[in-house]
Amino acid sequence: MRKIFTMLFVSVILFSCDSKQKVDLIVTNAKIYTVDEGFSMAEAFAVKDGKFEAIGTTSEITSAYEANETMDAEGKAIYPGFIDAHAHFYRLGLQQQMVNLVGTKSYEDIVGRIVEFQQKNNKSYITGGGWDQNDWEDKEFPTKDTLDRLFPDTPIALSRIDGHALLVNQAALDKAGITTETPFEGGDIEQKNGELTGILVDNPMQLIFDSQPKPTEDEMAEGLMAAQKMCFEYGLTTVVDAGIDRKVIELMDSLQQHNDFKMRIYAMISNTEENLNYYLDKDPYKTDRLNVRSVKFYGDGALGSRGAALKEEYSDRHGHFGALLSPVETFKEVATKVAKSKYQLNTHAIGDSANYVVLKTYDSLLKNEADRRWRVEHAQIVDEGDFKYFSKNIIPSVQPTHATSDMYWAEDRLGEQRLQEGAYAYKKLLDQAGLVALGTDFPVEQVSTFLTFYAAVARKDTEDYPEGGFMKEEALSREETLKGMTIWAAYANFEENEKGSIEKGKFADFIMLDKDIMEVDESNIPNLKVLATYLNGEKVF
Repeated sequence: MRKIFTMLFVSVILFSCDSKQKVDLIVTNAKIYTVDEGFSMAEAFAVKDGKFEAIGTTSEITSAYEANETMDAEGKAIYPGFIDAHAHFYRLGLQQQMVNLVGTKSYEDIVGRIVEFQQKNNKSYITGGGWDQNDWEDKEFPTKDTLDRLFPDTPIALSRIDGHALLVNQAALDKAGITTETPFEGGDIEQKNGELTGILVDNPMQLIFDSQPKPTEDEMAEGLMAAQKMCFEYGLTTVVDAGIDRKVIELMDSLQQHNDFKMRIYAMISNTEENLNYYLDKDPYKTDRLNVRSVKFYGDGALGSRGAALKEEYSDRHGHFGALLSPVETFKEVATKVAKSKYQLNTHAIGDSANYVVLKTYDSLLKNEADRRWRVEHAQIVDEGDFKYFSKNIIPSVQPTHATSDMYWAEDRLGEQRLQEGAYAYKKLLDQAGLVALGTDFPVEQVSTFLTFYAAVARKDTEDYPEGGFMKEEALSREETLKGMTIWAAYANFEENEKGSIEKGKFADFIMLDKDIMEVDESNIPNLKVLATYLNGEKVF
């Protein structure tokens, strides 16, 4: 039985017995998980100037403080605001303006949604995303033939769910100048019988992106606000946006300064020459809502599109190993440049070969560097001998729903032995590093923080499959999961002293749920609801 967290209100003694300190908000009669060092419980807290002023019992808080706004929680559970340690916030917002292909069960389903979307929107260039051929009866990549017939003059570009493959039509290929002779490295421009199929994987996708019309500033701002609304509904008060450009960062900052955009963002700048040249010779940029102090590098592709770089060939494709998206020397050059700056390096690594390159490089550069907190984003398939490199200075940043999304076909890609020894090994990563930062990777996965929590502790889908859980030995406890979504995620952002727990002096970011996620029956976790989301003590949902 956890002890109730109490505080000595020494400062109150300085006042007369009949005087109370004025604060902005008092919350009472709650079941508060503070997620402090002792994982203590409390009943009430006071908020002043956007920060927690005091935490204790209801009687302690109400006897020492008074406020214009009070909230009786009526026994409901309250937690620190959730932090998504790896997502694509800006991309989520833009996708609300595109054709949504999530949940499609066939190529015909994709085509139907495009036709319906175009009838309503009449776009000069159709974009969309969310398809996953692994959910179809025919699990092979689709081809562009039907799109060419229906839309011969309108370019179409459709991202796979993981963002590492594109299906495009001939009009989009022509606009980008892509032919069977187009050179590329780090990915694929797929051909069959000497003809382009319309599938591009990883690096060549940039040719398509460069030829697309760019969103206007109004469309960008609209996207940010749409993403914010979705995130607040799931109790997120900080989101790590994993790979954005200077233009997006500066728009976020401008909207935040005018108090239109409230979400706290930890920005990973995309690894482009322009971004690196602008940021790395400067100090990190930090406000209460925006923290720009990390670089995002893509090591390899994704397992679902067979772009993850593996040490041994794919079990379901002879002679295929995936690919690093940049030469090893290029990665080492960028890593060395970041090491000489004040910035953190966060590298996407899915396959065991990519993880090996990243971990060895990190280890060599950080041997004499304390508290750099470089991160491995995904750390999805790690060779058994490479777990030793993880620590609080080389942090695993993982997304539990990847395990429950991939579990139906992951063994086909990897084989049983490789899967069991080091894939989706969140508990093993935690035991080695001492922490894991948890995220969703939305919109690759759903925004839902509750699906993240459920996947981490149950290792099942929402249909209760598989019985007993997928590789259940790698499940996290509820306490570990809550820490991974709050204080450990804050630590991975160098923000543990200002958020991630309900403690005096930290931002008053907190959420109230309809049921206690720490005690509700496991099967009910995906169905939980956020009753209220507070940021800086202000109710934002």
